[in-house]
Amino acid sequence: MAAPPVPMNLLDILLHLLNFVAPALALAVLLPLLSRLFTKRQARLLPWWGQVLLNFVVGVAALLAALWLLGRDGKMAGYAALVLAVATSQWVLVRGWRR
Repeated sequence: MAAPPVPMNLLDILLHLLNFVAPALALAVLLPLLSRLFTKRQARLLPWWGQVLLNFVVGVAALLAALWLLGRDGKMAGYAALVLAVATSQWVLVRGWRR
């Protein structure tokens, strides 16, 4: 006979949420910083921390959409959607369509 599941406490919930948004945070921080190394275009409307904040919000939204659509977290399709969403966000910020 299996033991009944133990309810999560507040620390467990916080750790689960932090682990859920950690990929979005890492990508949101690295993308604006590394884009300065690889391109001369800079986002004129937002400073680097504004870019990080906007990319983080877009990334978390992409992860939540993937969680809702796929039914669980941690699938590669969800991470691909995260990368695509945050890269598109950064491309729009630096006006990548202009030469």
